Amino acid sequence: TLVVTVGMAIHRRENPFGPTDHLPLLVTRSLSGLVGVVLYFYALGHLNLADAALLNRVSPFVVTILAALWLGERITTRVAVGLVVAFVGAALVLQPTFRMEPLAALAGLGSAFGAGLAYAIVRRLKGRERPFRIVFYFSLISTLATAPFLLVDGVWPEGLQWVWLLGTGLAAAGGQVFLTFAYHRAPAAQISVWGYHHVLFSLLVGYAVWGEQPALLSYVGGGLIVVAALLNRRSR
Repeated sequence: TLVVTVGMAIHRRENPFGPTDHLPLLVTRSLSGLVGVVLYFYALGHLNLADAALLNRVSPFVVTILAALWLGERITTRVAVGLVVAFVGAALVLQPTFRMEPLAALAGLGSAFGAGLAYAIVRRLKGRERPFRIVFYFSLISTLATAPFLLVDGVWPEGLQWVWLLGTGLAAAGGQVFLTFAYHRAPAAQISVWGYHHVLFSLLVGYAVWGEQPALLSYVGGGLIVVAALLNRRSR
């Protein structure tokens, strides 16, 4: 992501380190996002995948609450209902076990709060900072913060692992850039609902690539996520 954003800055002839009045917000957005990622990885390592993913999906609720209390955005009934419907749909798709270690469960919830705060700050920076600069600071600070751990206890990839890691990096870079642009274009609560679609996309990819057969409840959950999107789309 850092390489991509630096390349974009060069292409646009912009200095990402140029003067700014919003450095505290840029740093806070970066650190909250990084903490959210680290806590999510911890939760993934100590919980069932579905449980960790569902806990992380609390983040849209955090974004919505912060949007109302901090950003002063009006949360319509349609958006609130769509948020609940999408969460229920995600739960049906993921089918969590709810067998959780307390510390790992707290890490999963912490990841949701970190991500939610990060996205709310992105919305706060609308009209104040360019989206590319926001993503640049996030990737730069994340790289500097994690590099020492990589040097001390890193694992060197082999063969096709390089390809998978490169694909993961490019997908993450695109996701960050598009998500940041989205929060600049529309109210935070409305954008947060669309985050549930990653559950639906994962379901479709699992079926298309690995031949995973979803359970009946997964189809119902996927349908609810689509319904939530339609409710959200009709809310102006």
